[in-house]
Order: sequence, then C-alpha cells, then structure tokens
Amino acid sequence: MNPIDALVSGAAALQYWERRQQVVTNNLANVDTAGFKAERVFGQLLNDGTTVAAAGTDRTAGTLTPTGNPLDLAMGNGDFFVVKTPQGERLSRGGACQRDANGYLTDAAGHPLLGADGPIRVLGGRVDVDATGVVSADGQPVDQLRVESVAPGTPLQHEAGTLFVPPASATAVAPALRDVKQGVIEASNVNTVGAMVDMISVQRAYAAVQKAVQTIDSVNDTISNALGKLG
Repeated sequence: MNPIDALVSGAAALQYWERRQQVVTNNLANVDTAGFKAERVFGQLLNDGTTVAAAGTDRTAGTLTPTGNPLDLAMGNGDFFVVKTPQGERLSRGGACQRDANGYLTDAAGHPLLGADGPIRVLGGRVDVDATGVVSADGQPVDQLRVESVAPGTPLQHEAGTLFVPPASATAVAPALRDVKQGVIEASNVNTVGAMVDMISVQRAYAAVQKAVQTIDSVNDTISNALGKLG
C-alpha cells in the first residue's frame, strides 16, 4: 500500500473510532435514564471498499422496577407508547410520566402521550392504567393509550435520548396482546462495566491508529524531501 492510500485508510479508521467513542459516551451519559436503549457501533463495508461506522439500537429490555407511582409507565414486552413532539409522533418506552397544568398525560420531557382520541387528558384524582392501556380517572375510562410494535431487526432512528422515529413498518398492537405496566419504571439497558471497558478499548485503538497515521505522514514527508533533492 502506498503512503497516500495508507493515510486515507488511517483517516477512515480514525473516523470509525471517533464515532464509536461518541456512541459509548452517550450510552454512559444515559446509564440512569429510564427507558434508554444503548447504541452499538459496527463497521459497514461500502461498495468502494471503504469501511464506515454505522450504529444500531440494542432493544434488549432494561430491568423493570416497581415504584408505586401511578404515573410511572413501562412495557412488559418490546412494544412502544406513542408521544407527540414538535417534530411529529415518536415512539417511547415510557418512564416517569406526569400530568401537566392542563391535566394532559406527558412523558418526562413534557411530550403528550397519545391515545385513540389524541392527547390524553385526565381530570380527577386517581389515575389507573390497565394492561391494555385503558386510562381511567377516578374509576371512569378516559381513553386508551396507543401502543405500537416494530418488528425485530428493523432499524430504529434514535432521537432525543429515549425517543425513536417511528418506521413506516410500525403497527398498532391489539389490546389483548399488550402488556402495559403501571407504577413501574424500565431502567436503561446500558451495561456500565461493559461500556467503560469499551471506552478504554476505543481510546487505546484511536491512539494506536493516530500514531500510525503520524508515522506514515512522517515517512511520506521524508520520501518527498528525498525526491526533491534528487531533482
């Protein structure tokens, strides 16, 4: 491999490790974020032979922890709630929900949870949510949460921490197949120890590639100077 090709390959390798470091850093930053799904980086070979960094979502369920808070919601399976954001509808795994000043159920960031009739407004004292997603206020049904599923292996675009852009293939889940859990929080699925080990490996790999690129650049400079003197 000539020095120029080696430099190009080295630059591509540095970009890969930079991207992997960004993902690991974000995973670690969200280790305590309810419902967060870790990202995994892998090398994707393009048609021109170049390898680039691509990321995929690890949809493994996090630990479910009962809290006793009626506004904490989680899924007992791999399905998603639907919330409304300024950018459009997004999928969510739930978390510490709340009621805003107008009585609408929202996620922790203030995005309204959507039901069959739109944003769900709960007026009254006691809030109950059953396994099918029916929301009741003081014993009276108000609406039913929308629940959607995404087939395993379908790429998900991560957005704003715990939200995902719904793919075109997302489908509504029949009430009988739902497993909505009230008073439960799903922990982040980030493995802290594994992520720290990964971070150390990434930093070492980046440093090794960086040193190799510097060496190749030095050799290339030496060759260029030698050829210049011969001329």
